Amino acid sequence: MQKKIIKSTIILFIIFIIGVFFIGLNKNSIYDTKNLVGQKIANVQLEHFSENRIITEVDLKKNNFTLINFWSSWCSPCRKEHPMLLKLNKEKNLQLLGVNFKDKKINALKFLRDLGDPYNVLARDELGKHSINFGIYGIPESILINKDLVIIKKFIGPISQDDYRYIKNIVRK
Repeated sequence: MQKKIIKSTIILFIIFIIGVFFIGLNKNSIYDTKNLVGQKIANVQLEHFSENRIITEVDLKKNNFTLINFWSSWCSPCRKEHPMLLKLNKEKNLQLLGVNFKDKKINALKFLRDLGDPYNVLARDELGKHSINFGIYGIPESILINKDLVIIKKFIGPISQDDYRYIKNIVRK
């Protein structure tokens, strides 16, 4: 009787392990943000970079469009995209919200002083906890939203020339 119980337990355990592997192998492992487009962002609570205040969705609703850009001074691709952000800053219907990600304040300020500051508003996420709420896994990443806080597009990696043209066409409509 005891042998049957042990055998049954082992067989159930093996079936369980196989089931876990089967489920894990059938999941899509490609990072995909298509499901974010069309979703509304909520519960924005970002610490302002230099002022003692919190940036919320109320601040974001003031703009026709906002590009939320997650960056850091130690990020090489962030340097690559920086000229595109400087060009985007000239668009009238677009505000740029920079979120400094896991960075030291002094290094971030030097980065902006050396390369130029494209941001209308600057926030910081020193520990990277708030960026997770936006689905950020690495930097640079950017999210284009409208004044209703609906995500129009998420850009993974540095903003390219094609991305620049796409954003420009959206905000000029």
